Amino acid sequence: MATLREIRRRIAGVRSSAKMTQAMKMVAAAKLRRAQDGINSARPYARALEGLLKDLLRSVSLETEKSSLLFGRPQDDKERVTLVVVTSDRGLAGAFNSNLLKFTEAHIRDNFSQHRDTGRLSVITLGRRGTDYFAKRGYKVAGKYPGIFTKLEFDTARSITLFITDLFNRGEADRVELIFNEFRSVVSQKPAAERLLPVLDPSGFVEGGGPQRDYIYEPDPISILNVLVPRHLETMLWRAMLESNAAEQGARMTAMDSATRNAKDLAGRLQLAFNKARQAAITKEILEIVGGAEALVKG
Repeated sequence: MATLREIRRRIAGVRSSAKMTQAMKMVAAAKLRRAQDGINSARPYARALEGLLKDLLRSVSLETEKSSLLFGRPQDDKERVTLVVVTSDRGLAGAFNSNLLKFTEAHIRDNFSQHRDTGRLSVITLGRRGTDYFAKRGYKVAGKYPGIFTKLEFDTARSITLFITDLFNRGEADRVELIFNEFRSVVSQKPAAERLLPVLDPSGFVEGGGPQRDYIYEPDPISILNVLVPRHLETMLWRAMLESNAAEQGARMTAMDSATRNAKDLAGRLQLAFNKARQAAITKEILEIVGGAEALVKG
């Protein structure tokens, strides 16, 4: 049975841990508010940009504009796939990273198992956790960006997008997908996979189809398209980074709240055990004193 000193030491340690997790929860809550502001600004812009891009494409003849970034290249049985996986730099966020990595493994197994077996699958990792995970499991890592969430900036998304498009233009990737945790709420983060390149699916795109807005383009649609497509890719990656950052802070806030409550419950149980042990020790001492007094009287 633990001594009173050991129980007292454990209580002090658990209470100290509770204070630390409580402080981490407050820090995560403050970061989450800033992250939510970023998401609320990025989502409408990304949707509007995507809508503008589709409207613009409807006014451009597919015979005139054959950009591989838009519609890709003719595919054969040697298609090369690159997955851009966005994880966090730090842990202590519950199942935030493990759920995403399990989702990525399942996505590869269901869609790209042959690509991996033949060496035609590569990954680009954003965040230290993903970088460590894929490096240890023998994946072909085309690029790695650990530590980017220490200081989240749009210039980082722009430089990564340039690297991805260069990889695509050189023919080292025929399809690029973005995998990240989508922020739903403080307690809900859902792994998602989105196609980054080519921008549009030729089989699902109908020239001149769907509602069109009466825009006047200056100088001309193709010139605007050449500027709009890179901006669209940058915005997609930036939104994924913001989504992942907000989801991480929400997951960490929830995990630290749970850890704080568990620590307080454990401290309460230890305090009860301490009181029982102290009461038992006092009772034993009283019995020893009574027994000694009786012995003296009989003597």
